[in-house]
Amino acid sequence: MPVFSANLSIMFLELPFLERFAAARKAGFEIVECWFPYDHAVSTIEKVLNENGLKLVGINSAPGEPGEWGLAALPGRQKDFANSIAQALEYGARLGSAVHVMAGLAGMVPFADAQATYLENLEYAIGKADGTGVQLLIEPLNSRDRPGYFLQTVEQADAIIARSGFGSLKMMFDCYHVQRESGDLTTRLARYLPVIGHIQIAGIPHRNEPDIGEVDYRFVLSELERLGWNGPIGAEYKPAVSTWDGLGWIERLSPNSIV
Repeated sequence: MPVFSANLSIMFLELPFLERFAAARKAGFEIVECWFPYDHAVSTIEKVLNENGLKLVGINSAPGEPGEWGLAALPGRQKDFANSIAQALEYGARLGSAVHVMAGLAGMVPFADAQATYLENLEYAIGKADGTGVQLLIEPLNSRDRPGYFLQTVEQADAIIARSGFGSLKMMFDCYHVQRESGDLTTRLARYLPVIGHIQIAGIPHRNEPDIGEVDYRFVLSELERLGWNGPIGAEYKPAVSTWDGLGWIERLSPNSIV
């Protein structure tokens, strides 16, 4: 049976953020992730994790100003990016979490300038993460949901990770984004598994529960098992009604389910 991580920035929205940890534990999750925990002190997040016996596996670097959705590929924002990495590494090191370095919406920036800035900032982040124990991740986001986001395909992410000095990076493979942008999920999972650091799932095309939509996640999960993936799988979806009403997907996607 796969081990699922509940994304508390998109699940259990019926509750204030800090109360979602207990709700996730009550629902049976032992692992959680979130986008931006920075409205709360790292000591507060650590306390609520410990109180509920939870492990945090992923956070994002800060998104910047509205309309930026990350800073790494935005020329002129290097100082703010450096501050966001210092913040993210503080939380990641203290909480034992990986950090997704957000690229940003760079559609209005010449590609060469955005890429040069992105590579420069990633190199900086890699240097700062060295010795902290924090795994840095980069994640492609599909161009329909996030038009202008700098990193859009797994092929683009793989080429960056393959660069000299960038090998400590890993890819966040969000099946929702990959299917929306490129398709061919299981082929791409097999091809890029050596550089994947985290996997996320959601129903396609509406990003609801993973058992809703056009992708058969029972097959995808069986392929991941065959490939030897033993990490958690992030549930990053928008509940169709409420989180509690939709949690039956976990049992329905289990290998022994006949539904």
